[in-house]
Amino acid sequence: MTPVSSARGPAATWTLYFAPGTCSLAPHILLREAGLHADLVEVDIASRRTAAGDNYTQVNPRGYVPALRCPDGRLLTENVAVCDWIAQQSPQLAPATAWERTSQLEWLAFASTELHKPFIRYFFTGSEAERSELDASLRERFVQVARRLAGEHLAGARYGAADALMYVMLRWARNAGLAVPDTLAAYRDRIEARAAVQAALQHEGQA
Repeated sequence: MTPVSSARGPAATWTLYFAPGTCSLAPHILLREAGLHADLVEVDIASRRTAAGDNYTQVNPRGYVPALRCPDGRLLTENVAVCDWIAQQSPQLAPATAWERTSQLEWLAFASTELHKPFIRYFFTGSEAERSELDASLRERFVQVARRLAGEHLAGARYGAADALMYVMLRWARNAGLAVPDTLAAYRDRIEARAAVQAALQHEGQA
């Protein structure tokens, strides 16, 4: 596992734009799992400025994270694509079969649309009625995940991109005091114990 740098250096070939504790934690973890040399550029979402004061919208006009600059200069901005692309660069993370690749995309899409988006509303709504409704909805969706989790990992026999993003969703659930099935709590804890996850959490001040 190769360290990921927070400042630009000659060995770094990828650049991840991230905000601590957000969904960009998933590709941050995956870069470390893959052992890819990468620069980490912190973004303040509210001001849309990087830690160096640069205008982040000049990188990603949408203003949100993550954004991944690839070694050839191309940019990816949507988390499903970013996580999937990082996984494809690593023999350890790449799905073993075409079916597992499709299953990975299924889980990444589910986490992004059915968990991530409701969580954003949950965290920022001023309505207790809406928060209560979202709480119930999120709990039910986590029950659905638990029913589908047949082994140690979501999309195949080995750890992959879908696991990293689902870990972030489960971390948010724990931080919000939202109960999840015991099988998912154990699954979350197994992922959290991984060295790459701990390194990413420490870098982002989330450990």
